[in-house]
Amino acid sequence: MRFKGLDLNLLIAFEVLMETRSVSRAAERMNLSQAAMSSALGRLRDYFGDEILVVDRKRMFPTAFAETLMPQVRECLRHLGDLVATTRSFDPSTSKRTFRVVASDYVSAVLLVPLAEHLVEVAPNLCLEILLPSDLVLKQIEDGIVDLLITPQDFVSPELPAVLLYEERHVVVGWKENSLLGGGAISEDELFGCGHVTVSIGNQRTLAFGDRHLEILRKDRRIEITVPSFTMAPWFLINTQRLAVMHERLAVVMEKIFPLAHVQLPFAFPLMKEMAQFRFARANDEGLTWLRQEMKIFADLIVRNHQ
Repeated sequence: MRFKGLDLNLLIAFEVLMETRSVSRAAERMNLSQAAMSSALGRLRDYFGDEILVVDRKRMFPTAFAETLMPQVRECLRHLGDLVATTRSFDPSTSKRTFRVVASDYVSAVLLVPLAEHLVEVAPNLCLEILLPSDLVLKQIEDGIVDLLITPQDFVSPELPAVLLYEERHVVVGWKENSLLGGGAISEDELFGCGHVTVSIGNQRTLAFGDRHLEILRKDRRIEITVPSFTMAPWFLINTQRLAVMHERLAVVMEKIFPLAHVQLPFAFPLMKEMAQFRFARANDEGLTWLRQEMKIFADLIVRNHQ
């Protein structure tokens, strides 16, 4: 499709080239050959009369003009995405759409992996691009770069719509041979008498929901290990007396892979509400609504399977 002589597909190529600053990586992301991506860059240069990307010491850097153009291209693609989403009916069995979902490795392990297995059957041509949370995620949603953010209610933005996906309990997890877990219950003194593994996420070292609420409850622990992701924590529990406060669903999944066991917390602890957040402009997006509904169904199945 052309608009005033410009192939609109080139705008997508421009955005990816600017993000990757590499013809080869851009080609890989767009599932094109390197020659095809080089051709797209050449056509962009011809149309705008600018080099767009220049090589300096074997690396590519955007020109000043390209930097100026980037926010306008993103805004254009955002509006086009909204237009397409609201004017076309969505059929999962035939759709070739790509959904960009921001989720932690915990959400990926307990929800997105089984969902992806299901999508093979009901939406074989659909693509999920899963991104880890970052400090830019809310801006990415507002700009239309990200379709959906899955995050605890504590971290949602009040300026964007959000719907509840599921509620999650937290449990105490440790090495299967840890004698404190053998009786099916643990006391508060036993829990806090051990060293702990905790999770801090992102550049801001944000505490995970469980660790954050332990601080709110003034439950002091001896932190021996701090890791940047949830699925890394089990490695530091094996062959030790360390413990971790972990999502119950993740504990169940990890126990299929690692020699771990879990018991309930010995005191009252708030349920975590896992939310799906998106842009107002995508509220009537049939495809995104369908994807959220599928996530909700699988989240409910997970609850029933764990009860």
